Amino acid sequence: MVLERKVVVLTLLKETKSICPICYKVVDARIYQSDGRVVIEKSCSEHGSFEDLYWGDYEQYKRVQRFRRDGAGVENPRSKVAKGCPYDCGLCPNHKSYTILGIIDVTNRCNLRCPICFANAAAAGYLYEPSKEEIFAMIDNLAANRPVSTKALQFSGGEPTLREDLPEFVRRAHEVGISHVEVNTNGIRIANSLEYAKKLAEAGVSTFYLQFDGVRNEPYLTTRGVDLLSIKLKALENLRKIGHESTVLVVTLVRGVNDDQLGDIIRFAADNFDIIRCVNVQPVSITGRIDKQKLREYRITIPDFMRLVEEQTEGQITRDDFYPVPTVVPFARAMAALKGKAYPEFTMHEHCGMATFIFVEDGKLVPITRYANVDAFMAEMDQVAQLALAGKKTRARMKMITSLRHLKVKVLSSLLSGVIKEGSYSALGQLMRRVIMVSSMHFMDGYNFDLERVQRCGIHYAVPDGRIIPFCTMNTLHRVEVERKFAKALTAEQMQAA
Repeated sequence: MVLERKVVVLTLLKETKSICPICYKVVDARIYQSDGRVVIEKSCSEHGSFEDLYWGDYEQYKRVQRFRRDGAGVENPRSKVAKGCPYDCGLCPNHKSYTILGIIDVTNRCNLRCPICFANAAAAGYLYEPSKEEIFAMIDNLAANRPVSTKALQFSGGEPTLREDLPEFVRRAHEVGISHVEVNTNGIRIANSLEYAKKLAEAGVSTFYLQFDGVRNEPYLTTRGVDLLSIKLKALENLRKIGHESTVLVVTLVRGVNDDQLGDIIRFAADNFDIIRCVNVQPVSITGRIDKQKLREYRITIPDFMRLVEEQTEGQITRDDFYPVPTVVPFARAMAALKGKAYPEFTMHEHCGMATFIFVEDGKLVPITRYANVDAFMAEMDQVAQLALAGKKTRARMKMITSLRHLKVKVLSSLLSGVIKEGSYSALGQLMRRVIMVSSMHFMDGYNFDLERVQRCGIHYAVPDGRIIPFCTMNTLHRVEVERKFAKALTAEQMQAA
């Protein structure tokens, strides 16, 4: 009997730059198609070769490439090109997207000891907690971005609700024109103090970004080291009591831990549609040295997420219902050309994140793609922008109106007509309150790091020294340097409580 050996054909898709996951030196990298999947391969002269899964489905990789949209970056970069990417982060002139979501870490103290966390005082051994004046300056710095000031800001940590002055930061953000303000939280203090939750809501928190790893107890024991499900449910109930209507369930997705619960989490969100606006899934980032077998065992990518959602919702949501983040750029550019003012452009890399919008109808999950031809609508938005920029605004407006034929539901058409007519965030907010967004954003680590993706990142940390740093370089390269620069020694009491 002769056994046939399977021949795996490698197809080079692109060459890029990455980093060694051990020493963080910049190295050449290659992205390949291999057996229907996309892998990244690189080697370091000191630490050897590394291969990792980049995207779990080659067909989906190709499908989303056509949505790529490059941005122009910020007009007022905060750092110069000196050492080269990714060491010049600040933002530097080479960065191609401006800040869509700003993040400010207000403390590295936390009331948990999560095994998968990249930022807490207990692990670091020092206290990073910017002063009120430093945080105000960081808020102002984000608002000063041009050509578009930052419109969305998240306060994070550590656990930001450990700060009593957090409501002051929320109010300050609104004062400088940041209209959407999030608090990233594990929910413990929200669950234990209705009064504190109310203070944050009254200060103007737009959305609570609630860590939520499953609807059963087991995942929390692995990801957080303690069973937190009852805490999450109590936090949601408290937010319902104070009349807050916007919570995002933030799922850290770990293969073999909670990847069997995606369908249940989405159904949970649908059952609590009065207060939940989004399920945002973040495949786990892998830090530190790890052997190749464990790396393959833990790695899970956005196409895996999409496939699992399709399977676990029994096809109510399919993988083709998801679109990459920059899909909506033509709409922003069309609005900008018609209104004569800049609108936020989500020019992030097409392989960084995918999303869809879900209507809840008679207990069923109905994706927006059942009621809208997304591809045709966005193609016409490109035409609208071209006409308006050519000075043909009357024709552009007519094209904008006729484009609504691609939206098959009267309620959806009327809501989008409101957004088009008003061009305001309040009109967009009305639309968002009729749907649940289901999304996945895969933040990079040292193993799957791609500098091309970094340069298009639109999620940025503001730090006390005036820099604005892309998410993946902050957490892979710059966090320790930034925090130590402004760190304070932990007292014995703080070490105990951190």
